[in-house]
Amino acid sequence: MPIPEDVTGDEIDKDVRQELQSLPKGLAEDVAKNLVMVARLIDEDPEGAYGYSKVALRLASRVAAVREAAGFAAYASQKYSEALAEFRAARRMTGNVELWPVMADCERGLGRPEKALDMAGAPEVHKLDKAGQVEMRLVAAGARRDMGQLDAAIVTLQSPELASNSVQPWTARLRYAYADALLAAGREDEAREWFAKAVESDKDGSTDASDRLAELDGVEFVDAFAEDEDEADTEGAEKVVEDDDVEDDEGDLKD
Repeated sequence: MPIPEDVTGDEIDKDVRQELQSLPKGLAEDVAKNLVMVARLIDEDPEGAYGYSKVALRLASRVAAVREAAGFAAYASQKYSEALAEFRAARRMTGNVELWPVMADCERGLGRPEKALDMAGAPEVHKLDKAGQVEMRLVAAGARRDMGQLDAAIVTLQSPELASNSVQPWTARLRYAYADALLAAGREDEAREWFAKAVESDKDGSTDASDRLAELDGVEFVDAFAEDEDEADTEGAEKVVEDDDVEDDEGDLKD
């Protein structure tokens, strides 16, 4: 797959670059460039990122960072079985538990919420940092909802991290998930309160909490571009009618 000229491979994380030092220099550069493309495309073009991850995987399948990148690219493309296999491979290579929550979410994607809940209760969870534990809680709540257990999902999300006034990287997503679960359970007033709290903590727009809050408040959004197009179409139609009238008048005069 083509690599843009502005991609040098030096953009990758220092730890990943260190892993690639086990490869011949030219090969390491090629792998690095493909990993850069994975990171660049994974949000906007998951399938494109997946394509580059497959190239990196073909070049260096024994590098843990490559297996992890391939896992995330497959995950973003909803190829959950493949993602889970890559995450497991990366974990075997490194012994790290940080991929445990996303592995559990892959189980959800494969229609196995019970397995995700088993993982949420496993000893590995205690080895996760705070961000990982919050992520695991989100996955567990999602699994409960998959199983139709709305009240249990709400209880799962109730935690010191949710109650805290401190804003952390995970705060907006945690509050949003709680609000969404409350809304699904028919607790609209509480849901509105927590969507508002999610908006307060969502500084980078990682959720659509503001839109959900507006919907609850009965605010309707109007697409300005669509309005402009409608106006242009209307003006065009009026112009056609006017032209037709002129032609009819000219025809009458000739008669």
